[in-house]
Amino acid sequence: MALFDLPIERLRTYEPPREEPADFEEFWRRTLREVRAYDLDPVLTPQDTPLALMEVAEIHFSGFGGHRIGGWFIRPRDAGDGPLPCVVRYLGYTMGRGLPHQWLAYPSAGFATLVMDTRGQGGGSGMPGRTPDPAGGNTPEVPGFLTRGLSDPDNYYYRRVYADAVRAVEAAAALPGIDPERIMVVAGSQGGGVGLAVAGLVPEALRAVVLDVPSLCMFRRATEISNVGARAEIAEYLRTHRRRVEEVFSVLSYFDGVNFAARATPPAWFSAALMDQVCPPSTIFAAYNHYAGPREIRVWPYNGHEGGGAEQEADNLELARRLLMG
Repeated sequence: MALFDLPIERLRTYEPPREEPADFEEFWRRTLREVRAYDLDPVLTPQDTPLALMEVAEIHFSGFGGHRIGGWFIRPRDAGDGPLPCVVRYLGYTMGRGLPHQWLAYPSAGFATLVMDTRGQGGGSGMPGRTPDPAGGNTPEVPGFLTRGLSDPDNYYYRRVYADAVRAVEAAAALPGIDPERIMVVAGSQGGGVGLAVAGLVPEALRAVVLDVPSLCMFRRATEISNVGARAEIAEYLRTHRRRVEEVFSVLSYFDGVNFAARATPPAWFSAALMDQVCPPSTIFAAYNHYAGPREIRVWPYNGHEGGGAEQEADNLELARRLLMG
């Protein structure tokens, strides 16, 4: 790996013009109206696990289209009588919910944790998923998810995922024993991009967001400066659909994290790695510099997409303790 993007001095002030469709806000208001027309109906199914200090349940709630979205809900068994703060986790690209013992960091620190399974994913990351994408795709696509339903914004895959993610926060707030005033998103990569969208769509629902090396920002720039990671799917699609370049990026502008950042107000902690070709640092700094609320960013100069790894997670745990337990 090597430095390939803008120098850090330019990244600190990199605030490119946003490419936002005129009906962006109405599109997302309509999307949330549609998804909220279905009863949220969060259901917890307790699980018998060897995790003696934890209560583990499988959770299901209604997401986009009324489709049932799964995941895990984990809380410390002896947490006392008061309502708990809750950390909502969104997953990296191709990851599924995995197994409960893979999500013990925050419950071990005293937080309830809701892990949202990403619809259709979990087949290629070593962490299996259980939530299908019933809508699927009805137009040509390349393998993966970045081009699924790319014919128009209404059919695009991430419309469903972002709506599911909003409902995950609403499901967490509705669960017994959870303090709805202390809900925090902690997510990275694809999950960080999803978390950024949620921060822009329902900022009032979140105490704070942690967005490590977030994806799904500045789709055009990401495809033009790097051929690594999921954005390469878009480039491969356009290599064949040569006449659709502007149309494709017009659709993607409805899902660009930079446009959600301009509407997001919960305190946010970003991270970026200067050798990250999967989520180029300029795309992250563009979202960070447009972010409407209080924000900080941690920069890892010699790291790729792993970012700060375990050190970043330790920092995030301390941050959650300070924000949600203080």
